[in-house]
Amino acid sequence: MSVHVVPLRIYFAVFISLMILTAVTVAVARYDLGALNTIVALSIAVTKAALVILYFMHVRYSPSLTKLVVAGSFLWLFIMLSITMSDYISRGW
Repeated sequence: MSVHVVPLRIYFAVFISLMILTAVTVAVARYDLGALNTIVALSIAVTKAALVILYFMHVRYSPSLTKLVVAGSFLWLFIMLSITMSDYISRGW
């Protein structure tokens, strides 16, 4: 099994990016964007999650099978959230 060595500057760049995105999250939370609040917050959260998964969990440098498992897990998460939301929307509250 080959080991991919990631330079420290990439880890620091990802860390700085995560800190900047956290500051952006805090800054955006101070403003009322109406219906866009949730969309903006989730967009920032997905970007941060992607950085963590790709670099800190080494998925970017992993074999194709690992990428397939990660993609399958996100597909399963999407299915579960869709089922949950369809139940929530269909309730007659």
